[in-house]
Amino acid sequence: MPYLTIAVLGAALLLFVWLGLRARHSQGELDDFLTARNSQGAQALGLSFLASGMGGWILFAPPEVGALVGPVGLAGYAIGAALPFIVFAFCGPAIRRFLPRGSSIGEFAQACYGVLVRRWVALISVLYMLCFLVAELTAIGAITAMLSDVSPALVIVGVALATLIYTAGGGLRASLMTDRWQAWLLLALLIVVGAVALQRLPSMDSSAISMPGIPVGSALGVALTLIIAVTAANLFHQGYWQRVWSARDGAALGRGALLGGFITVVVVAIVGALGIAAAMSGADLGSPPIPFFALLMDAPAWLTIPALVLALTLVASSVDTLQNAIASLAVTEKAGLSLTSARWITVLLMVPVVLIALQGISVLRLFLIADLLCATAVVPVLMGLWQRMGTAAAIGGCLAGIVGAILPGWVSGGSITAGLIAASFPGAIPTLPPFLGALLASALVSLVIAMARPATGRQQTASIG
Repeated sequence: MPYLTIAVLGAALLLFVWLGLRARHSQGELDDFLTARNSQGAQALGLSFLASGMGGWILFAPPEVGALVGPVGLAGYAIGAALPFIVFAFCGPAIRRFLPRGSSIGEFAQACYGVLVRRWVALISVLYMLCFLVAELTAIGAITAMLSDVSPALVIVGVALATLIYTAGGGLRASLMTDRWQAWLLLALLIVVGAVALQRLPSMDSSAISMPGIPVGSALGVALTLIIAVTAANLFHQGYWQRVWSARDGAALGRGALLGGFITVVVVAIVGALGIAAAMSGADLGSPPIPFFALLMDAPAWLTIPALVLALTLVASSVDTLQNAIASLAVTEKAGLSLTSARWITVLLMVPVVLIALQGISVLRLFLIADLLCATAVVPVLMGLWQRMGTAAAIGGCLAGIVGAILPGWVSGGSITAGLIAASFPGAIPTLPPFLGALLASALVSLVIAMARPATGRQQTASIG
C-alpha cells in the first residue's frame, strides 16, 4: 500500500510540474516572471485566488473552529478567509491605476510613503509568508503521517522540489496555470472525501446530536478575532498583490477576486461544517482536536489516497504561490537583480523552510504574531490611496498599531511586560484585544495626522525602479 500511495502522490506532483513548465513564457523577461502582466481573465484569476489561498490549513483550522466554537466562529473564519479578495476586488483597480507598472506591496508602499515604509512593509510580508510556507509543509508532513505509512519527510521534500522546479522555471505564469487545475481538483476531491466523511453523521432523530459551540458573546469575539487576523495577514500576501497586475484589466480583477472570494467562503464553510459534523457524531476529536481526520478514522481504506491527494493539492497550490511571491518581493526590493537571480532566490529561500518543516514543530504562535504585525500596518498601507495620507501619517499609524497591540495586556496586567506577553499569544490562543487595539490605534492615528496635513494633493514620493 505505501508503494501505491507514493506512486499516486508522485504522479500528482509530476502532473503539476508538467503543467507549470508548459506555462513558461518564451520571452523569459523578468517582469513577466514576476507579474505575468495584463494576461489573466476573470475566471483564471478567480480559480487562482481560490487555489493560492487554500492550503493544508483548511483541513485543520476551520473544522476545529466549527467543532469547538460553533457556526458563529466558523462564519467569522469563512468571512476572514474571503475578505482580502473582496478588498482587492474594490481597491485593486484603483491600485492598478495609481501604480500601473507595479509588482509588489513594497512598491505600492514606496509610491505612497517612501523607502522607509516600503522596507517595513516588505519585512512584515516576508515574515508572514515564511510562516505560511513552514506551516504548509509541516501540515502535509503531519497529514501524511496520520493517513499512511509513507515517510512525512519524503512528501515534504517532494512537494518543495516539485513546486520549485516549475516556479523557478516558469515564475508566476506557472503558478497561475497550476492553480486552475489544482482548484478544480481540490473541489472534486473535497466533494468525494466530504461525502464519505459525512456518513458518520448520526440520523436526525438520534439523541446524540447536539450543536457544538460556546456562548454567543464569546463566539462573536472569536469570529471578530479571526476576521481581523486572517484579513490583515492575507493583505500582506505578496502572491495576491502579484495577481493585481496579472489581471487583463481592472474589470477582470474585480470579477476574478469576487469569484475567488465567493468560492472561498463556500469551501471554508463546507470544510468547517465537517468539523461540526464530527463533534455532533460523538467521534473522538483527538488532542489537539483534528475533527476532519477524526471523521476519516472509520472511513473505507480506499479513501486514504484521495484524502492524501486532496491534502497534497491544497499544500502545493499555496506553496508554489508563496515561493514565487517571496522571490518576487526579494527581487523588487533589490534593484538590478536578473531573472537567473530571481530563480536562485526562489531555490535558496526554500532550504531553511524545508529544514524547519522537517522538525514537525507547531508554528501557530509564530503565525499569530505575524498576523498581529500585519494588523498593525494594514490600515495605514491601504489608506495610501487617500490623497491626504503622507509618510508621517503612515509611520505614525504603524507605530500606533504596535502600541495598540500591546496596550490591552499592559492595562490589564499592569506592566508593559504583561502587554508584550499578551501580544505574543501564550499558549497559541488567538485573543481579540491585541488585534482590535492594533487596528483601531493605527487607523485613528493615521487619520488624525493625515487630517492635520494641508490638503494640497500628493505626488508619488518615490519612483519605482
